[in-house]
Amino acid sequence: MHRLTKNIGNSHSIANFNSGIKPEIKRVLISRPNHRLGNQLLLTPLVQEVIEIFPDCKIDLFVKGGVAHPVFENYKNVDQIIQLPKKPFSHLISYALKWASLKKHQYDLVINGDKNSSSGRLSTQLAKSKFKVFGEANDSIQLTFDDYEHIAKYPVYNLRDYLSKIGFPKNNNPVFTINIKLTDTEIAKGKRILNDLVKNNKPTICIYTNATGDKCYDEMWWTAFYHRLKKEYPEYNIIELLPIENISKINFKAPNLYSKDVREMCALIANTSIFIAADNGVMHLASAAQIPVVGFFKVTSIDKYQPYGNNSIAFNTNETNLDDWIKSIGNILN
Repeated sequence: MHRLTKNIGNSHSIANFNSGIKPEIKRVLISRPNHRLGNQLLLTPLVQEVIEIFPDCKIDLFVKGGVAHPVFENYKNVDQIIQLPKKPFSHLISYALKWASLKKHQYDLVINGDKNSSSGRLSTQLAKSKFKVFGEANDSIQLTFDDYEHIAKYPVYNLRDYLSKIGFPKNNNPVFTINIKLTDTEIAKGKRILNDLVKNNKPTICIYTNATGDKCYDEMWWTAFYHRLKKEYPEYNIIELLPIENISKINFKAPNLYSKDVREMCALIANTSIFIAADNGVMHLASAAQIPVVGFFKVTSIDKYQPYGNNSIAFNTNETNLDDWIKSIGNILN
């Protein structure tokens, strides 16, 4: 698929062709057909950027799986979520109809949310719009921004560059952080859940000990880390958020929450002082709660996936050690 679609579209040539024209943008399609929680959360800075520039626009999202609904529930500009089945070969008719629906609307702007997504490039090509941002790598932008490689940021930088070529002013503001837009009611509910877990007024450190594949650290690693946290920060509660598999790398030694509700999990996290996890979707969910996040990386790219904003930090655990992590956590907490 990547080989077949790699030459689809060229947003830079289209932008130059329309140089000097400032169009009216009322309806926008953003394509990110991936079912993973992390990838949908990493799309929120781009959606916020579009809303900031075009506050009255309506946004359609072309996604896969059902996780986009809770992620974008409180984004009022999101008008429609076109949801591809997670397993297309089991739902071929539905899958085909969702793709065909891209032709139903005339969009003013179409944006591919991931330059490496074959489905994203294809859907951007199929949608009807005069202005399309395919998201191909841009060397000149990459030389300008040292964080261009980040998967949540480069679509924003590409969009800004494209818009500047069709009449919109340049924008050098910081890229929005990942945000699920929790309500006050949700945060209050998260606080009640946390209070039921810890039954005291001490601040809380939250850990999440699971991850997929080689990103995951084993029981010995997490147990050593957990005991060091307890020793260094006795004035803090330490709780564990459990994964969908309902497993714990510290053998359930800490008070814990098991939930399948993405927004409930995020609301609990929002009431803690810091969140610590390996690189995974729940790490990005913690960033969406707008609190400091510590991310551990050993196989995936820090530059591409690290948590950012709110005093967050990432570590390559192949090059750092437990003392480094504890010191940085202390700096954040203090």
